[in-house]
Amino acid sequence: MKRVYVLVALCAVIAGCAVSTQQEVQMGQNYASQLNSQLPVVNDPVVEQYINQLGDSIAHLTGRGDLDWHFFVVNTDVVNAFALPGGFIYVNRGIIERADKMDELAGVMGHEIGHVVKRHSVKQMQQQQGANIGVALTCVLTHVCDSQASQAAIQVGGAAVFASFSRQDEKEADEEGFKNVVRAGISPKGMETFFQKLLAEQKGGGSPVDAWFSDHPLTQDRIADIQGMMAKLDPAILRTLTEDSKAFHAFKDRVHALPPGPKPNAATQP
Repeated sequence: MKRVYVLVALCAVIAGCAVSTQQEVQMGQNYASQLNSQLPVVNDPVVEQYINQLGDSIAHLTGRGDLDWHFFVVNTDVVNAFALPGGFIYVNRGIIERADKMDELAGVMGHEIGHVVKRHSVKQMQQQQGANIGVALTCVLTHVCDSQASQAAIQVGGAAVFASFSRQDEKEADEEGFKNVVRAGISPKGMETFFQKLLAEQKGGGSPVDAWFSDHPLTQDRIADIQGMMAKLDPAILRTLTEDSKAFHAFKDRVHALPPGPKPNAATQP
């Protein structure tokens, strides 16, 4: 019951006033702890090391580099990634296996890091009604709800409370993600090529990408925005930025060799 009281107090804080960094991190820790017991998170040390090294190389150069960032790979071919408050980033296997180069994976991670930097999850929750926040988080964190509706709050495709952002938030995360990867010495070209790849797969009727489009409204306009940002980047600088690495391909091979994850069911579909 102590956890319930803490949660209720946390919800009251979110609904009534500004959320401090400490409160944001605590929220993320609580939610991550629950998600990690529900999702098929990969525990392979080589996979964990690479995803955290790549993520840290991007995140620690942002305006929120002081956060204790954590990066996870989820063993599902559902194409999605999401960010929890306080610096907890989840990337599905489906993203990694579709990335042909390191900069494509880095672009996705830079985007999700951008959501945390801009505190989109906190803003989203502050805009919701306190009662709804309390019900959603209590169900997720304490198991007091035992129905398909409440179970759907924990998804292989993403965390329902935190995964879906407005088009403006997605645009801001793209802009932040672009700056994030460039600052880390990684080419932003991967953001464009990966988004183009997802659009093409969606047009071809690829169901594994449906979760991405559900949580990340993606249009040609967003790709055009990225192209516009690249056009403003000094070509001499762009040529110095890293697009690929042997370490990425060794990591991708390691992920590909993992046993297949559980198939999403009605309770885990976005």
